[in-house]
Amino acid sequence: MKTSKFFNDEKYAGLLFILPALLGTIIFIVIPVICSFGLSFAKWDLLNPIKFVGITNYKDIFTDAIFFKILINTIVFALATSILGVIIPLVLAAILNSKIRGSEFYKTAYFLPFITPMIVIGIVWQWIFDPNIGFLNQLIHLHINWLYSTHFAMPALIIVSVWKLIGYNMIIFLSSLSGISNSLFEAAKIDGANPIQVFKNVTIPMLSPTIFFVVIITAISSFQVFDLIYLMTQGGPMDSTNVLVYAIYQNAFEYFNVGKASAIAYVLFTIILVLTLIQWNLRKKLVYSEN
Repeated sequence: MKTSKFFNDEKYAGLLFILPALLGTIIFIVIPVICSFGLSFAKWDLLNPIKFVGITNYKDIFTDAIFFKILINTIVFALATSILGVIIPLVLAAILNSKIRGSEFYKTAYFLPFITPMIVIGIVWQWIFDPNIGFLNQLIHLHINWLYSTHFAMPALIIVSVWKLIGYNMIIFLSSLSGISNSLFEAAKIDGANPIQVFKNVTIPMLSPTIFFVVIITAISSFQVFDLIYLMTQGGPMDSTNVLVYAIYQNAFEYFNVGKASAIAYVLFTIILVLTLIQWNLRKKLVYSEN
């Protein structure tokens, strides 16, 4: 039985294989992105006809004091998570790469939180942070209203976020460390370098491309945090943990102001785009192999 010429042509065969993914991307990503951009210049409550209002939604956003509080919350959360979520896994990866006893157990233990469903993590950590019967307060012998205090709620969420990220970022660093020649570490030790000097002068430069990649993906995911906020604090208390993605959800599905929600989404998109471009342009200074 002869096969069709269409299937024998590599170009058309390749197009056929990627067609399902391409259609999914167009239908569920490209079209919604275009529609949401149009809605950012309109007023719509999901029931009444769409009404064009120009840049009114953007004016409302940038004249709203709550928006700037939410923006600062988002930046603080993303910055803290990006810093701690890179440094801690990097140090742990360097330690585990030294083949300490039980390293395989530690790798599994650190990675488990990443694959644990967020709903489970939210329930467990709500108990840990409980001011009356929580494990953390029992451990430190203090009474702190972690999730109900405007001062402690955001640090509590940062702790949970970093704890969940550690395993994933650590595995990425470990995979990169396995590709570094042991001769470099042996040469540094022969030259009299101590473990800290080896880490600073050999490990970090050789891992700089991976560190750069991890910083970017961690920063992007931190700016888009939603499920952790939704499950543990719902943006409270007094908007102290409200972030941009949760504000998008509130405006769209609680206040039924889809236009304003779309405008906030594009403000967030612009922030992430600008930060990513800045990081990318700094890669020659930050990445060893780019020099």
